[in-house]
Amino acid sequence: MVLFAVIDILGGIPVIINLRNKVGHIQSGKASIVAASLMVAFLFVGDEILKLIGIDVNSFAVAGALIIFFLAIEMILGITLYKDDEPESASIVPIAFPLIAGAGTLTSLLSLRAEYHVENIIVAIVLNTIFVYLVLKSSAKIGHFLGKGGLSIIRKVFGVILMAIAVKLFAANVHELFLNPQL
Repeated sequence: MVLFAVIDILGGIPVIINLRNKVGHIQSGKASIVAASLMVAFLFVGDEILKLIGIDVNSFAVAGALIIFFLAIEMILGITLYKDDEPESASIVPIAFPLIAGAGTLTSLLSLRAEYHVENIIVAIVLNTIFVYLVLKSSAKIGHFLGKGGLSIIRKVFGVILMAIAVKLFAANVHELFLNPQL
């Protein structure tokens, strides 16, 4: 349930539909597999990778919070900040990372590892990935059902929620950075 709340794929539906409109096609299977692979890999070697390149988990979370913040600004104001010269697909960036397997998700995995057995976390990743795949696969139908007006309202509401999540993630981790400065 923790991963479900952090991934928040339902809250990402307006972003997904908007990206689908920009690039035309999202490879649901590819995005799901890449996101799941990132989560499993980070579960096992994430802390070591961050230490190897000299980044602590709090700095990583702050960077992810900024990305989420800018996605929220796009949703609320209806502007485009993410630009790709020749987008073929948005399946990997920004859907698999950072929307699904973003800094909040990856940081949560490190926290969950301290509390739960790895096998249970992997089962949670698999279940969440299946749900993510189903939402990605049906995003066009969801968009059609909601219509332009419904999508606009949902985009703005979830944009504010996404911004609140970004601010919370930022504040919690900036606070930790100031309490435990790593020089």
